[in-house]
Amino acid sequence: MHENYTLVTEFILLGFPNLKSFKIFFWFILLITYFAAMSGNLLLIFLVSISRRLQSPMYLFLAQLSVSDIFLITNIIPSTLHIVLGDGGTMSFAGCLVQFYVFSVSEAFECLLLTLMAYDRYLAICNPLHYSSLMNHAICIKLIIMSWFLSFSIILIDTISISRLHFCGPNIIDHFFCDLSPLLSLSCSDTSIIMLEVSIMSIPVIIFPLIIIIISYAYIVLTILEISSSTGRWKTFVTCSSHLTVVSIYYGTLSSMYVLPGGEQSLTTSKVLSLMYTVVTPMLNPVIYSFRNNDIKQALKKCFNQCNHLNVLSK
Repeated sequence: MHENYTLVTEFILLGFPNLKSFKIFFWFILLITYFAAMSGNLLLIFLVSISRRLQSPMYLFLAQLSVSDIFLITNIIPSTLHIVLGDGGTMSFAGCLVQFYVFSVSEAFECLLLTLMAYDRYLAICNPLHYSSLMNHAICIKLIIMSWFLSFSIILIDTISISRLHFCGPNIIDHFFCDLSPLLSLSCSDTSIIMLEVSIMSIPVIIFPLIIIIISYAYIVLTILEISSSTGRWKTFVTCSSHLTVVSIYYGTLSSMYVLPGGEQSLTTSKVLSLMYTVVTPMLNPVIYSFRNNDIKQALKKCFNQCNHLNVLSK
């Protein structure tokens, strides 16, 4: 039995080598997106933490979604900015594993959290009389902790398995971050066992959550259709429309990564899709959830009024 070792000590990430004259423009767009995503998610966390109106389970879940998005973009975008500006960049083997781990934990947690949010909407709409007992603050906190723990644990198993692979060269990754497929394609070890392991581990964090989300919304739709007035149906639908939009974008993008065929064209498309769920989606989530949410708008308005009041007093 051979001793586990790695000959490759660093990886070269190509990023987006075909940008050419659009490189600076793309870099600024990426930077603006990063600041917009950070600002929106930090603001949402701040509002949930200070506002009494935003202490229900739905908003606690929403704040955790923002925490996950901040982890994700902080893990991906700064290194991507460096790679774009330098027409590529290097990352140590350990750094690549850490980036993969943080990225995967964020994605796994978001899958579980979107499931909890779907279940929360199911209870609120389909079982409103027992909602407060089935989804109270204590249960909400326990579910959040369990989701984080499950995400950290499952992804740690995959990451340890990848760290034991042999990387004998080449060490060039045609991507802007250390994703699973590019990493495994560079290994000179047999990766079939790890692919099987990843597939099995994806069942509790991707497949089961998606099934629960679909079942929850099937019951929600049936309940909405039973409402006699069109106004009542619309108001009920609006309460879960934001979550449904986020789920559609998130799972739609992830599914496209595996549906599209291989080849040069799909490699470029793969990077665009990766940008969607690592950069664009974290920026859009706070906007989507706040767009039609009166509670968040009122909390934001109250916060601004208090700030203006303090400014007047200080003068």
